[in-house]
Amino acid sequence: MNRIIVTGGAGFVGSNLTLQLQRDNPDARMIVIDDMRTGSFENLVGHDEPFRGTVIARPLKEIDLANLANQFQPDVIFHLASITDTTVDDEAAMIADNVEPFETLINIARAADIKLVWASSAATYGTDANGATTQRRPFTLDDAGNPANVYGFSKWVMENLHRQALEENAEFHIVGLRYFNVFGPGEGNKGQMASMVYQLADQILSGHRPRIFFDGTQARDQVYVKDVVAMTIAGAADHAKPGIYNVGSGVATSFNQIIEHLNTALGTEHEPEYFENPYGFYQDYTCADLSQTKAGLNIEPQYDAEQAIIQYAQWLRETREGGPKPEGMLHLEQTGD
Repeated sequence: MNRIIVTGGAGFVGSNLTLQLQRDNPDARMIVIDDMRTGSFENLVGHDEPFRGTVIARPLKEIDLANLANQFQPDVIFHLASITDTTVDDEAAMIADNVEPFETLINIARAADIKLVWASSAATYGTDANGATTQRRPFTLDDAGNPANVYGFSKWVMENLHRQALEENAEFHIVGLRYFNVFGPGEGNKGQMASMVYQLADQILSGHRPRIFFDGTQARDQVYVKDVVAMTIAGAADHAKPGIYNVGSGVATSFNQIIEHLNTALGTEHEPEYFENPYGFYQDYTCADLSQTKAGLNIEPQYDAEQAIIQYAQWLRETREGGPKPEGMLHLEQTGD
């Protein structure tokens, strides 16, 4: 990869991706596009090496993407930019911001033979996931299609565009990735959309009891950001098969278990403070079936979810106390198979 565009590249996952791409491709030219709603320059500085790319700080819909691609001639576009706040109820804004620029990128990438790797979401599975939620089994790719909120719906429409593009050209290198619940360095600017791991750790480190929905048995696939980055980069490999894939740890971790892991990490003994779930829709359970991810992208997670949560919490404590810079977490020990 000699020329790379990353949309949303100053956000949480996007900045981790940008910096890893820079490490892997030190001579590559890179453009980050980010409107800085949840992204920040702070995510791109203070690491083991300076950021060497350029940044376009405007919404995608305000950029002449066709002209940019024609002038820059990227080998690959990693498209992570979108409204990610699942509580947004402005349906028109959500769909317009997420779907319309993506359709433009598909047309540009397909016409110019540019690889396109983009972020979908586990929100496309909805609250039932074809019965997988009740059965508490891993979500296969075919379980998606009944999203419970407009964010998940926007990602599902994007997946429809993806499938249509492949029907028209089966050789088009387009890979969509259903991110599950990602945690790790760089998510502090996400506010209420930061991971449960981050929010609960922050509550404990602030001296409060961790608050979770009653009765804490809700379970999510918590996946460390470096695994997400590795799977995203794998989507651009020549051997990657075009398609849509799950990106998770393959393990469901309950909210009660997260608190147990945080207590272990921080040397505390906090009991959770339960409160009623105020949302009309909620994914009580998510877990990624990764069999097709391994087959199509030739990759699987390398970080054990429990150990990653523990080490991340310890890193959060150390950074609060003036400890290591964010790159310290990027060298977290691999504990997966």
